Amino acid sequence: MSAAAEAARPVTRPASRSRRLRKSRFGRFLFRTPFYLLVAVIIVYCLFPFYWAIRSSFMPEADLFVTPLQYFPSQPTLNNYRDVLSASFFTDALLNSTIVAASVTLLSLAIGSTAAFVLGRFRFHGRSFVMYLMLSMTMFPQIAILGALYTMINAAGLYDKLGALIFSYLIFTLPFTIWVLTSFMRTLPAELEEAAYVDGATPLQVFWKVLLPLIAPGLVTTGLLAFISAWNEYLYALSFIQSPSNYTVPLAITSFVSKTGSAFAVPWGQVMAATVIVTLPLILAVLILQKRIIAGLTAGAVKG
Repeated sequence: MSAAAEAARPVTRPASRSRRLRKSRFGRFLFRTPFYLLVAVIIVYCLFPFYWAIRSSFMPEADLFVTPLQYFPSQPTLNNYRDVLSASFFTDALLNSTIVAASVTLLSLAIGSTAAFVLGRFRFHGRSFVMYLMLSMTMFPQIAILGALYTMINAAGLYDKLGALIFSYLIFTLPFTIWVLTSFMRTLPAELEEAAYVDGATPLQVFWKVLLPLIAPGLVTTGLLAFISAWNEYLYALSFIQSPSNYTVPLAITSFVSKTGSAFAVPWGQVMAATVIVTLPLILAVLILQKRIIAGLTAGAVKG
């Protein structure tokens, strides 16, 4: 073999120790250990408060503050759940929160999808200004407009009524719903809409029968977020609701301290049981609709 061929021949260098370690099974596990530890820390950090609420809800009141600390109830009991579900103001609050959250969700989706159809499929002057104006509404903290809302609700005769909560919650859920659904509407192919118009469909029929089914993941995602926001809201419920019969679940949970507690003790077991009961519907909704939610979030992230 000539010297030129020898020079052109590629030189094979021995793999370094770190590269060999990375290729082995033990090496892959070793290099991924920090990632797994980080994921474990995040999971524990997110789930531990809810686990603590479940643990406390099954423990007798006398065992909540014993030392050494018990991470698992030695004598689990359902008395806290019985006391919570037997309280009429809490069951009324569950019904009130369901009415308010469902109303806010349906109104947000109905108004938001219609507005998204106009903003996403039609061109007109001032469209971008309207979009950014709605987005700017979400930048204000709730406390900043509390005084103005209180005046408007009093003038409309809605104070101490569930309508006050529905009206006030829509101020924050509508802009987000319209913004997200408009992004979905803009990504839909124009050929579908044009074909429907050629077949003689009206704009309302195009919206209802063609476009609306295609943005179902976005509807599920924004609807669920609107429901969770209305279900968990506390500041406006505290400000606009006075009668215990109109309490929502956040107000009802805080009411256990004044109604069933004493000046020296807080019924933490009942509070934790009520917290678990209130959180379970949201968890079930997320688990049932998780595929739609993931599809909606992914589509919004990629296409929006």
